[in-house]
Amino acid sequence: MKAVFIGDVVGKPGCDALCELLPQIKREYGADLAIVNGENSADGKGIDPKSADLIFGAGADVITTGNHAFRRRSVMEEYKKRGNLLRPHNFGERIAGKGVCEVDLGGYSAAVVNLIGTTYMQPVNNPFKCAERIIAGLSSKIIIVDFHAEATSEKRAMGFFLSGRVSAVLGTHTHVQTADEQIINGTAYLTDVGMCGTRESILGVEKSVIIERFLDYSPKKNYCAVGDVDVCGAAIEIDEETGRAVSIERFCKTFSHSKITQK
Repeated sequence: MKAVFIGDVVGKPGCDALCELLPQIKREYGADLAIVNGENSADGKGIDPKSADLIFGAGADVITTGNHAFRRRSVMEEYKKRGNLLRPHNFGERIAGKGVCEVDLGGYSAAVVNLIGTTYMQPVNNPFKCAERIIAGLSSKIIIVDFHAEATSEKRAMGFFLSGRVSAVLGTHTHVQTADEQIINGTAYLTDVGMCGTRESILGVEKSVIIERFLDYSPKKNYCAVGDVDVCGAAIEIDEETGRAVSIERFCKTFSHSKITQK
């Protein structure tokens, strides 16, 4: 089977580009499953019902999130209603939603697991121990993990920790695509798949806002940059009988109103 995973969608520019390019990306890679991290899709921070509808409407089978999962109060009911809208599982049991789902793909199923790291992030349950408990209870041989974490060392550690036990460990959160894709003992790994956001920006945000904040340390309101949008992600091929990854390829496609290019 083949899956595509798209990195953090940032605001309206990211949603618009995803709606245009995800169908093309799925056709190009012959994807049976499309996973999109949507935690920044509502005006650049959080996810709301409107942005979730846009992402699902674009062709996503599962939406994952991260530290901004509950930034918008309006999304709370969505987590309760939609089994394929995930929040990091190690947030615990007392809040809405869940961090794992299994998708029926006909003759087989695929599980998607959403976890969040602890280094430079808010306190949560241990993601490594949480991952072990989740995996032990899954029936699917195909298991794809979105590990939403800040530190590259923590992401690498999770990749090696789960190697041979899941099909893929894909990092999100930093919005910067890394170039370390590899297969580790049958597990596809990439430290960060990148973002779906405006290229001439700082993590999807208007660059002047961030630069001014670094210059004078005064609070500035974030807003999404405009311009060409990079849609970054990874395409993975997995043996559906064993759950072992066969290949991983990162990609970054650029959307503008006048042209679509690839790099």
